[in-house]
Amino acid sequence: MRKGLMGMVAGVMLATSVMAQEAVAPVPGIEAVISGQMRAFEGDDFETAFDYASPGIQGMFRSADNFGAMVQRGYPMVWRHDDVQFGDLRDVEGVLWQRVLVTDPGGTVHALDYRMEQIDGDWRIAGVQIARLPGVSA
Repeated sequence: MRKGLMGMVAGVMLATSVMAQEAVAPVPGIEAVISGQMRAFEGDDFETAFDYASPGIQGMFRSADNFGAMVQRGYPMVWRHDDVQFGDLRDVEGVLWQRVLVTDPGGTVHALDYRMEQIDGDWRIAGVQIARLPGVSA
């Protein structure tokens, strides 16, 4: 069941990534939320990291420990990183996606797209997808 759900989420995210994108001006709070979650992961504070996730993500993983385990396995460059740089914020059909360049401890740079969702005036992370860097083949 979880594999099917994750496959559907990945498919929707992949389909969204090929749609028209428009760079927009930085939005206050988005970078702070992502940075806060990164700091929480640095300290293995999965409770705080989980608080930055949207209700949809929280419902999917149900606990901070499940969420932390998923990040450790699926996004090790987020859990342990040497550098974080913010790229463009893009509007894709009304959804804001923040590009983040993360350098892992081995020196490899990873491009990540963070799907942001505003809930009751606060920004939350509603998903992350690994993106290709321009000029890098898979």
